[in-house]
Amino acid sequence: MQEDVQLILEMAEDSMKDSMSHLETELTKIRAGKATPSMLDTVRVEYYGGMVPLSQVATVGTLDSRTITIKPWEKDSIELIERGIINSNLGFAPQNNGESVMISVPPLTEERRVQLVKQAKSVGENAKVSIRSARKEANDSIKKMQKDGLADDNAKDAESSIQKLTDQYISTIDAVVSNKEKDVMTV
Repeated sequence: MQEDVQLILEMAEDSMKDSMSHLETELTKIRAGKATPSMLDTVRVEYYGGMVPLSQVATVGTLDSRTITIKPWEKDSIELIERGIINSNLGFAPQNNGESVMISVPPLTEERRVQLVKQAKSVGENAKVSIRSARKEANDSIKKMQKDGLADDNAKDAESSIQKLTDQYISTIDAVVSNKEKDVMTV
């Protein structure tokens, strides 16, 4: 029985870790006005008949805090890279100089910053909902085991461990979202 309880706790923690990694991925998509190569992580480029991540066909870097540079490994793929960036709906206008692709990241307006903060908070709330869902599933499994003969004390201890794990991840989400909010609001 105790092994089953431990397995439930591990599954709940794995689910919570997945929620955190998803949150971090979603927050990297929210640009804070500073150019970073990770802004283009979601861009897919048609390359030899298949859709591949941009990082597999070019080197992505930053020239300064407002400019992203993309140096393709094959010059023939420049137009494909431009098309991939445009089709990704990130709102960037790539510029081709024949050797590489440059993207100027425009400064954010105050209104846009407020919208991005709201978006970050929304993504954080979704992550919290996912964490609470993992807690509910784990607690339901513990209650089911309790009906099947798990001692009440062991069930209470397991539920307490699940709640501590939940609180830990929720506070981490709050901190990550708060950091992103500060990052976005910094001019």
